[in-house]
Amino acid sequence: MPLTSFQKRYLRGLAHSLSPVVMLGQKGVTPNLLTELGQALDHHELIKVRLSGGDKAERAAQIDALTRDSSAEVVQIIGHTATLWRRNEKEPKLPLPR
Repeated sequence: MPLTSFQKRYLRGLAHSLSPVVMLGQKGVTPNLLTELGQALDHHELIKVRLSGGDKAERAAQIDALTRDSSAEVVQIIGHTATLWRRNEKEPKLPLPR
């Protein structure tokens, strides 16, 4: 179920003070990076990802690959930082408003 705009606004407020947990390097999206991303999402549910350099289209492709392979949703994108969210079905940590 996709996030509503109200839920995204709520998550953006929670993410404001977070630091990036996952950082993409020059190699881009690799299987090891996806494993780390999955573990971070399972543990935190809401994380920031620091994207590698490049133009806007390249960063959009990186975000698309990350969300497609991890089943995460984009909460916001600011410059080289994307905020991602994925519910931990076994142990939910963040209650979402309806």
